[in-house]
Amino acid sequence: MIAFQYNKTSLQHLEKQLKVRMRTLPIIKNKESALRVEVKRCKAEMAEHDKEYNMLLEQYRSLFALWNEFDASLVRTGELSIARKKVAGVQVPVLESADFIVAPYSLFNSPKWFADGIELLKQMAMTAIRRELLNRKLQLLEDARKKTTQKVNLFEKVQIPGYQDAIRKIKRFMEDEENLSKSSQKILKSLLEQREEVAV
Repeated sequence: MIAFQYNKTSLQHLEKQLKVRMRTLPIIKNKESALRVEVKRCKAEMAEHDKEYNMLLEQYRSLFALWNEFDASLVRTGELSIARKKVAGVQVPVLESADFIVAPYSLFNSPKWFADGIELLKQMAMTAIRRELLNRKLQLLEDARKKTTQKVNLFEKVQIPGYQDAIRKIKRFMEDEENLSKSSQKILKSLLEQREEVAV
């Protein structure tokens, strides 16, 4: 509900507010559609990462019997470099680089496949890290899209019609007031003319 008074000042204020919303609405709609596109793109990227991760997991499972010999403490994640990037006006995390720490091990006393196993674990970890960041990016984009959609709906369905209705009411009131004023002036004039005729 929009609060207003039946006067010119209030009318001017409401007209100004309406203009602002009418100018802003297309911008917000563009942002909303850009966010929709980014959300769709992010979901496709996540599906691609899931496919990649499942392929790596299959490789891991195919060597399952051998993994009993593997020392899992050989590989661990080191420093992650995560930057912030603006996507459709939303700050999202982006992985720049990831370091892995590989503990020294004997190439002569370890099975030949250890080097491949270490690479596989690095790839799996990298894919999992990317997937986690993509998930965070998707959440941020979805939240921004929801808020933007709410704002579009607020403008389109509540505020703009509310301001238009309030402006219409004020204009009608002012027209009615003007008509009443003109009518009362005519009545007063005719009364004065009748008194003059009687006086003569």
